[in-house]
Amino acid sequence: MTAAVPVAGHTFIIVGGASLVGSATAAELLDAGAKEVVLFDNFSMGSEQAIAHIRDNPRLRLVRGDVMRLPDLLRAMEGCDGALLLAAYMTLNMNTDPWGGLDVNIRGVQNALEAARANKVKKVVFASSNAVYGYGPGVKGDLVEDTPFHSVGAPPAAILYGATKIIGEQLCRDAKRRFGQDYVVLRYSTVYGERQHYRAANALYIIETWDKLKKGERPQVFGDGSETKHFVYVGDLARANRMAFESPATDVAVNTSGPKPVTTLELVQMVTKLAGSDIQPEFVGDTPGKVRLTSGGAFRIAHEQAFDAIGWKPLMSMEDGLKRLMAWIDSNEGRTS
Repeated sequence: MTAAVPVAGHTFIIVGGASLVGSATAAELLDAGAKEVVLFDNFSMGSEQAIAHIRDNPRLRLVRGDVMRLPDLLRAMEGCDGALLLAAYMTLNMNTDPWGGLDVNIRGVQNALEAARANKVKKVVFASSNAVYGYGPGVKGDLVEDTPFHSVGAPPAAILYGATKIIGEQLCRDAKRRFGQDYVVLRYSTVYGERQHYRAANALYIIETWDKLKKGERPQVFGDGSETKHFVYVGDLARANRMAFESPATDVAVNTSGPKPVTTLELVQMVTKLAGSDIQPEFVGDTPGKVRLTSGGAFRIAHEQAFDAIGWKPLMSMEDGLKRLMAWIDSNEGRTS
């Protein structure tokens, strides 16, 4: 029996749907012929602006609900064939409210899996993160799917976030073992792209750099600029989510990263060039009290297993993806959101 769930003619729910990845995936599923896409969100972090471009689609249904309330999820998942689990506190939120983050990222996932089981949802796609490998000096070389978790020298919020994603993955595995719930885990790299929010520590760095350049200020580079960052374009991730549903794969966890790593200096230089500026960056140390995710040494998040499992690989280069993001920021939609 295959675990594939064709998108065309089927109904999908996106838990945490009023988000960057949620709105892009909803558009991807609608374009692929989904019968209906349900966006489930409590709008504590999601926004109406994020879904404004698809809001009027007759096959889109918006449900206000909270992952901490199982009855909300049970009702929302009725008749759904697939469920994408996106709702989560990210590192910056985890830093300000660790208890809330633990609740949403663990109990919220368990509630969603229970609702999927009760409604006989055919397949779950769980949005995990490359944070399952940890942070700090121990993170180096090729990060493959069985790379262990490193926590030494990293901020507590980052480790708490990564640990909740590890637990979420194991809750999916447990649901498969106990109830036969088919699932695919996708370990996202830092997501960027149109309709980007201001909550992701590393993605925020792109916007902060652009904002400074537009004001004629020098962009900041931390340390010597050699620190590695890993970004993946939101459109590539939306495609990965769709392909995870359509693939026969189940009981797997794979990396979904961009084409290649980028250093902070390379990133600032790319954004500076796109801004048509020749302002030189300012090299600075860390700001006390600010959560910043340091990677330690140079490393690469390998995405080859994603191709083997679901046929996916990233297509958008960092340069082209940044062009799209900057064009959106400068558009009417970007300025008013």
